[in-house]
Amino acid sequence: MMAEPRVFLLSCVVQDYAWGKLGGDSEVAQLWANGDSGRKIEANKPYAELWMGTHPKGDALITDNRVNQKTLGQWIAAHPDCLGSNVREVFQDQLPFLFKVLSVRLALSIQAHPDKALAKKLHAQFPQHYPDDNHKPEMAIALTPFRGLCGFRPISEIVGFLQGIPEFRALIGQDAAQQLESSTEDPSKEVEQKKALQHCFTCMMQSSKKEFAEQLNLLVQRVTQQVQRGEDVSYCIGSLLLKLHSQFPGDIGCFAIYFLNVVTLQPGEAMYLGANEPHAYLEGDCVECMACSDNTVRAGLTPKFIDVDTLCAMLTYIPAPAADKLFTPSPVSGDPYALLYNPPVPDFSVIKIEVPSSVSQYLVAPLDSASILLLVRGQASSQGSHESLSLRPGTVLFISANESITLSVEPSHNLLLFRACCVL
Repeated sequence: MMAEPRVFLLSCVVQDYAWGKLGGDSEVAQLWANGDSGRKIEANKPYAELWMGTHPKGDALITDNRVNQKTLGQWIAAHPDCLGSNVREVFQDQLPFLFKVLSVRLALSIQAHPDKALAKKLHAQFPQHYPDDNHKPEMAIALTPFRGLCGFRPISEIVGFLQGIPEFRALIGQDAAQQLESSTEDPSKEVEQKKALQHCFTCMMQSSKKEFAEQLNLLVQRVTQQVQRGEDVSYCIGSLLLKLHSQFPGDIGCFAIYFLNVVTLQPGEAMYLGANEPHAYLEGDCVECMACSDNTVRAGLTPKFIDVDTLCAMLTYIPAPAADKLFTPSPVSGDPYALLYNPPVPDFSVIKIEVPSSVSQYLVAPLDSASILLLVRGQASSQGSHESLSLRPGTVLFISANESITLSVEPSHNLLLFRACCVL
């Protein structure tokens, strides 16, 4: 009897969240449809996320009919050695990461993800809102220009907004605003600055609906008139304010842009979001990898469940400039075509592989970790211990630990691949 293959194709789940890009504009839709020629893209349907992994809300299907188990989760449960010895030991025979592609048309909620201790507590208390007890650090690598909010701005920038935008100051309140302003006089007092920042942010997030709607309407009205007169509204990030207000009218999250860094990633650039770091994706396409969890604490720019008190209590309140939010990859020893994005958590890493068309063959090296490989651009065929496979944009492969693949690159095709794994 032939042994089951240890490298095989996956058919992955698409999530049609309302914020996703529509139809063919979505990188998610393009990859999903190209990966299986039988799939058709619906023009007005949002294609938000492609999930590649074993999460119960989107366990990938195995298309190889020689494999007995139908889903990747079932197969790993039956063949835990495929994970690699270190992953098995550290993560109790579970695939610890969830790999995704995101296509963002409308802003995602102002949110943060709990650390493990808080995740256990929230899941026990409110399982309907927090579906598992795991933490959810995550990393986004841009496929197209990608914009998001990430972490608290330097205090001086927030104070600048408080002094230049009267509606923002009125919402925060004079006492909290002055407390933050005075905290800048002695930069050595980090604890006081953090407390003042938390107080300001909490004042905003806990303000009454009537109060923040009134100030937001005044600000939007004023900025709209300034735009109509051709005036510069960059002092209040006016274009982003109006865009968010058009998507989520009267939402408290519109004011969050004055607390959080606006970060724009160019293709290949990345940002890492640790536990308790506030963020929101605004627009663009990215590859994302995270711990295998779906826990999100939300507080604005969303019709979903909002948990303001939990969010305000859990956040880090560490101010830093936007440039500090870029996560820099490192070269992979012995491979001139690969870059490793290796965040400070054991749950996941991502390798970006760019192979020029001048290279006819490329070795996908063995790792002591199971991995999931996504082809984003180009075409190739694969050889190895598995049967020969044809790879095109949207192809997703599961590669068991200690397995290698040789890719034969189609002439005139540059390859762009992303590989999620664990580096322990």
